[in-house]
This record gives sequence, structure tokens and C-alpha cells, in this order.
Amino acid sequence: MSNLVSVPKNGSLSNTNSNLNFPSWSSWIDDIFNRELPSVLTSNFSTGMTMPQVNIRETADAYFVDMAVPGMKKSDFNINLDNQLLSISTESSEEHTHENENFTRKEFGYSAFKRSFNLPETINENKIEAKYNDGILSIHLPKKEEAKQRPPRTIKVS
Repeated sequence: MSNLVSVPKNGSLSNTNSNLNFPSWSSWIDDIFNRELPSVLTSNFSTGMTMPQVNIRETADAYFVDMAVPGMKKSDFNINLDNQLLSISTESSEEHTHENENFTRKEFGYSAFKRSFNLPETINENKIEAKYNDGILSIHLPKKEEAKQRPPRTIKVS
């Protein structure tokens, strides 16, 4: 496949005049945003939590929601059900202080997430259960009796 546009090494698509030694405005902006960030900005001030991955599976009797959230405690989770909307959230903060004769260093981190799911009306809301084990939050969403899949049966003709 042939290239339609030749892109300079800095990734800028702007035309530059080779007679001028001063960079164009857009290449100057590109240069700022393409630089490596100073280590002070990339240091580990946060706990590094991102939006957790979720697996949802259905069986004949229930739905199961499994969420990968290692490093949390059971008490960190807020699980709410409001009009068929299941919301799972957590919020945590961390602070470390290192004191020495000549300096005090304070580091802190904050992380939070919220995931929401619209549940079908076939869920038995009174029997929802949640467990947290080995970094996995598991929520069991049982179906109402009338919504459970039943095995096929043969009907005799009389």
C-alpha cells in the first residue's frame, strides 16, 4: 500500500518553510505534547486503579457478575439497586508521610470507580448476593421463578 501523505518524524502534518529557522506554531505545540513527561508527573501518586473488567454470564437460574478489583476490602464496596439499575462503586484514598530531620515527604493517592448495569425485570431483587474473594467481586442475581428456563417436556395428544 502506498503512502498518501508523508509525515515528518515529529508527527506534525503542518507544512514548514525550510527557509525559516523558527518552527511553525503547530509543530511547536506538537513538540510540547510529544515530549516525555517529567518524572514528577509520572511518579506513583495514585493507586493505579482503572475501570475494572467485568464478566457477565447467564445460566438457566441466574446471572453472575464477576468484577476484577484486587487490593480492595469488602467494606470498600457500595452496591446499590435502584429501579433495575445495579450500581457498584468504590472510593479509596491513601496517604503516606515520611519524616526525617531535614525534610517531610507526603504522598497521597485517590482512586474511585462506578459501574452501573440495567437489570432485566426477571431478577429476584430480594435474593441478590455479593461476595468478595481473592480480588474478585462476585454478584449473584437469581431469576424469578417464572423466568427460569425449564427443560422441554412432551405433551401427549389426547
